[in-house]
Amino acid sequence: MHLPPISPNSRRVWIALLEKQIPFELVKMELDGDQLQPDFLSLNPFHHIPVLVDDDFTIVESLAILDYLEAKYPAPAMLPTDAKALAIVRMVEMVTVNELLPATNPLTYRMMGLPTDDPQKLKQAEQRIDTVLKFFEGLLGDRPYFGNSDSLTLAELVAGTVMPWLPSLGVPLDNYPKLSAWCDRLTARETWQNTEVSLEEVEAFLKPRLQQLMVAH
Repeated sequence: MHLPPISPNSRRVWIALLEKQIPFELVKMELDGDQLQPDFLSLNPFHHIPVLVDDDFTIVESLAILDYLEAKYPAPAMLPTDAKALAIVRMVEMVTVNELLPATNPLTYRMMGLPTDDPQKLKQAEQRIDTVLKFFEGLLGDRPYFGNSDSLTLAELVAGTVMPWLPSLGVPLDNYPKLSAWCDRLTARETWQNTEVSLEEVEAFLKPRLQQLMVAH
């Protein structure tokens, strides 16, 4: 599997491989041009990560990779079969990708100590995240995991590689006790600990790239 050392999209696949105990070769990439090299573009012409190569079959897009792994390696099961539970898992996946992750971008600039051109964007991002967290708190309820499950689902892999970072972005989870306890359960797992990166590593990776983007614009 091809991935950079820091990427929630890649990390969710990495954790899936570890949780399912699937043998794999990890190919770490630096997003300073590795993704634009001909060898990688032959795997993914969109130059995005992660990419999973299984024999002669190549899969791009992390959610598609997770579905592929679940179908090919169904134990332990990470997708419920009950209609409502399955819908909950899918909602958490898609809301994380479409709502939560984009809202963290302005807060990431703030965490790095970089100037933000519009303070209103920060307020809107925090409000957007609050909407997501309230929604997730209700979906989780009193269950240990999403989707009426006593074990991990794909919802944990997708949301659980983003939500534990929110306090570092200035969004504490104190007002969401069920989600806070859920995050604690996930981060205590060996697979989360083995794929975790430090805040210092994140800053070292992201800050120069974000500064370049600011100059370019």
